[in-house]
Amino acid sequence: MLPIMNPTAPSPVQRLQAISQAREWVMEGKLASHSGVPDWVVRSWQQCLGLGMRPTDRVEFEAIDSAQLKRLKAQHLRLREAAQDELARLSRTISGSQYFALLTDAQGVVVDVAGNPNQRDRRVHAIARLGVDLSETRIGTSAIGAALAHQRPVWLHRGEHFFNDTSVYSCAGAPIAGPDGQCLGMLDLTGVMALERPELQHLVAQSARSIETALLRAHPHRLVMRLNWPGRLRNDDTDACLLLDDEGFICARNSLATQLLQLPAGLVPLTDVFATSEGQIHDMQRSNTPMELPLWSGLTVQCLVQPSQAMGAVSSLPTPEVPDFQETGALKRVQDSMIHKALQAAKGNVVLAAKTLGISRATLYRRLSRRGGNGQH
Repeated sequence: MLPIMNPTAPSPVQRLQAISQAREWVMEGKLASHSGVPDWVVRSWQQCLGLGMRPTDRVEFEAIDSAQLKRLKAQHLRLREAAQDELARLSRTISGSQYFALLTDAQGVVVDVAGNPNQRDRRVHAIARLGVDLSETRIGTSAIGAALAHQRPVWLHRGEHFFNDTSVYSCAGAPIAGPDGQCLGMLDLTGVMALERPELQHLVAQSARSIETALLRAHPHRLVMRLNWPGRLRNDDTDACLLLDDEGFICARNSLATQLLQLPAGLVPLTDVFATSEGQIHDMQRSNTPMELPLWSGLTVQCLVQPSQAMGAVSSLPTPEVPDFQETGALKRVQDSMIHKALQAAKGNVVLAAKTLGISRATLYRRLSRRGGNGQH
C-alpha cells in the first residue's frame, strides 16, 4: 500500500533532491543558508567543515571496552531505570515503522537500546550498541548531537547528516533534563533507509518528558507544585512541575518548569521565584485549588500545590529532625509559647525565628498555620 502524502509537502524524492542540492552548495562554500534544510543544519555542516571534517571521511562507530561499559551502566543507572517504562511504550508505538530507540548520556554515548533493532543489518548494529559514541565530534551532524547542543527536539533526514556514511539514517531526538535542571542525556528514534517520519519529533519529545517525570517521582521531596500560565493548568504531565523540600527550596523540576520560570540549575529558594511568602504557598496544599501567584518578573502563573503522593513518589523526605509537638494539652502550650517568644525576639522575621528554634522555615510556617499565626520575612 502506498503511503498517504500531504499534498502541500514535497514528495520523498523532492525532499531528498532539495537536501542534496543544499549539501552540494554548502560543501562547496557557495551558500550560507538554503530553504531545502533548516538553518541549524547548515550551521552544523559548516562547523564540521571548520573542524577539518569532510563528508567522504569514514565514520568509525567505536564502542568502549567492557570495564568502561560497566562504569557507564553504573553511572547512568538512574536514567536507565527511569526510562524503562517509556522505552517499553515506545517499542510498541514504533514496532511497525522500521525505527528503533537509543538512549544516550549527555555526551552522546549510548546507554540503552529499545525497539527491536535489526542487529543483522551492519548499519543498525553500528549504532545500536551500548557504549557507542554518537556525539557530533565523532559522527558529525546528527539528531543526537543537535538535541544535546541546542537542548530542543529535532528531526534529521538522510543527507542532512554530515557524513556520507551516516546519510542512511533518519532520526528524531529530544534532550532529557535531570531533576536539577542539568541535561542528563537524550532520547533518539532512528530508522535506516526508512521513510521520513517528521512526526516522530513530537513523539520523542513527549517520551523525553515522560522520562523526566519518572526521574522526578524518584526524587525525595515534600510538596509538588504544578504550574502553567493562567487558564492553561491541566494538573498532569503537560504542566510545568516543581518539587519542594522541607527547607523552602525548589529541589527538583522538569524542563517545562525550567523554561517557564527561567530557573538556574540546582536548588532555588521559593522566594527567589515567587513574589509571595512561603507560608502562602505551603497553605495552598490544604485547599487543593489552583491559585494565581505573582512572579518577581511581573508575570503571573496558575499553581496547584499537592503533597508528595500526588507525584506517585517512590520516596519522600525523612521526617524533620525536630518533630512537631502534639497539638493538644501542655505540650501545645509550650510550643505556642516558644514560637511566640522566638517571633517576638526576631521582630516577626520567620527566617530568624526558625533559626532560633532550630527548625526549617517550612516547618515553622506549618506550625503557624495550625495556630493561626502570622510572620513576616
